[in-house]
Amino acid sequence: MKTVTDRFLEYVTYHTTSDEAIKTCPSTEKQSIFASFLAEECKQIGLSNITVDQNSYVTAFLPSNTQKQIPTIGFIAHMDTSPDASGEHVCPHITENYDGKDIVLKSNTVLSPSEFPSLLQHKGQTIITSDGTTLLGADDKAGIAEILTAMQYLKEHTEIEHGNIAICFTPDEEIGRGADLFNVSAFGADFAYTVDGGAVGELEYENFNAARANITIQGKSVHTGTAKNTMINAAIIAAEIISSFPPEQTPSHTEGYEGFYHLCYCNSNVGSATLSYIIRDFDQQCFIKRKEFIENMIAEKNEKYYDRIYLTIYDEYQNMITQIQDKPHIIELAKSSMQQCGITPIIQPIRGGTDGARLSFKGLPCPNLFTGGYNFHGPYEYISVSSMEKAVSVIVAICKNAVTLL
Repeated sequence: MKTVTDRFLEYVTYHTTSDEAIKTCPSTEKQSIFASFLAEECKQIGLSNITVDQNSYVTAFLPSNTQKQIPTIGFIAHMDTSPDASGEHVCPHITENYDGKDIVLKSNTVLSPSEFPSLLQHKGQTIITSDGTTLLGADDKAGIAEILTAMQYLKEHTEIEHGNIAICFTPDEEIGRGADLFNVSAFGADFAYTVDGGAVGELEYENFNAARANITIQGKSVHTGTAKNTMINAAIIAAEIISSFPPEQTPSHTEGYEGFYHLCYCNSNVGSATLSYIIRDFDQQCFIKRKEFIENMIAEKNEKYYDRIYLTIYDEYQNMITQIQDKPHIIELAKSSMQQCGITPIIQPIRGGTDGARLSFKGLPCPNLFTGGYNFHGPYEYISVSSMEKAVSVIVAICKNAVTLL
């Protein structure tokens, strides 16, 4: 039997970065290659009804081994890694028996407990990072490794009663499209869990309401020597728009249930400029007001600059709590399973989103479970072997406890 570590170390070597600029699904061919590999992994474990559809969604099933009538449970993870940092040529770096000191990697990348205090929770454990030049890919290849290791454990331990279990690995979650073409009815689960969270014990069923605001500015570029009363510098207008957002309402100044505006990129010159913001808030009314703030601000700028600014805003996902709060058994099953494994549940809002947020609105209630990883989307990402093993134990416990608790 492959260990969860064996699987994880193999999976992160696959380059699966998604690309928002590409509109096909999956957005990168390398995700399709990984999907085919995962289908073969499912086959080797002995799972049933394994499929890879035309959009590279991988699904498989572990049939029930009990006569008891219990709901079908799903487990979901995503194959792509974030485009925020390179995911190519990932070289895992293993630190055994971590001593609580700095972990020095390449490219002057240093994981220090003075900057990342969570490291000290893993003293004496084996910690996996990248070599410092790329992200690691624990988000979410750790989730994939944990799900498949749990399925293999259940397959080989037939004395553990469980109902039907469905699993799915999705493409393009990191660019907000993981649930776009997810076939909920074919998946067949009554409810599911994404395995896409962070620290051990995390159990999340609240997430941001999310929107994207794209701003395009049309300037007028003329020779600087004859620019008086003629030139309209789009880059300067862009800077003015950026400075109009409240600086205290940015990710670096907010936490907990506080929402924010985040400038994702700015590309500007005299003739034109483009800005892209994400808008986040847990409260629906505050979320609406945030979108109205941008609309009103751009309207004011257009009065000043003669309608040279174009704004599009579109919603990306909603807070899943509205779809979960009347189904407490889904949360209680996860909580009691964690406690049975000696893990204290940490119930907190997701300051982000998962496939589960949108799937919950497509009729598949889908809270989020921990993977054990930290510092996703960059070269400071890490995960401990112990944390991955605990995630496996919780997945197994959920499948086992469903027989008696549901």
